[in-house]
Amino acid sequence: MMAIIIAIDLGLKRIGLALSSGIGIVTPLVAVERKNRNQAANEVKKVLDEYQPNKVVVGIPMGSATEDEMRRRVAHFMNLVEFTGEIVYQDESYSSQEAEALMKGEIRYKRDGRIDSLSAMIILERYLKLR
Repeated sequence: MMAIIIAIDLGLKRIGLALSSGIGIVTPLVAVERKNRNQAANEVKKVLDEYQPNKVVVGIPMGSATEDEMRRRVAHFMNLVEFTGEIVYQDESYSSQEAEALMKGEIRYKRDGRIDSLSAMIILERYLKLR
């Protein structure tokens, strides 16, 4: 059975999502626009229900002053999502800057969530490289 993994870049305005279906290719998914916590959790839950991942990789700023706070926020959010699989934390340091670099040359990028989902893709690629 192939391991399906979803990466989440949890932001205050948008939640970036990316998918790996076990063949080493990571695909950015459509980001979730965050209006409020419950709405965001419901939309992420729909994505997880659709892809049925075995594992969720969540980006957090490891080694930073906000790491513990982010772990608490992520745990609370994943509770709302009601995900019962394995949750893994991956350092997300500089993933947004990397994602913006990938977008350079694109039409003036809009805040449409592409950067957020590219960040999630980078987080998941980092995680897969470490395995």
